[in-house]
Amino acid sequence: MSKTTATRARPLSPHLQVYTFIPTMMMSIIHRITGVGLYFGTVLVAIWLLAASGSPESFARVQAIYGSWFGLFVLFGYTWVLIHHLIGGVRHFVMDSGSDLALGKEQSTKAAIAMPFISAGITILIWIVALLSRGA
Repeated sequence: MSKTTATRARPLSPHLQVYTFIPTMMMSIIHRITGVGLYFGTVLVAIWLLAASGSPESFARVQAIYGSWFGLFVLFGYTWVLIHHLIGGVRHFVMDSGSDLALGKEQSTKAAIAMPFISAGITILIWIVALLSRGA
């Protein structure tokens, strides 16, 4: 390789500071984060199932942890992660379907802005129904 080729100016890759964060980009990032959160929440479900199949003492111990204020907070977060990821998946499915239902740029942005509110509302509704049916 000649020296002139090695010292020639090369284009720089775009950096994060170049991009402006738009709602669809943020929802894509949050969708990936919620996907990771689903792994950890599924471990909690597996622990609960293992405790249920084990001794009554182990089940009571797990129930006490999950029934504490911190456990309920974590389970509420897991519910939100599950609902948000589900809605994001449906939104991506509709966008990628190629049918008449496919969202354009404006509709996709509006859907991305509405997603956190819809997922939070559904999560709160699920917990209200669950707590009322439990008698709490």
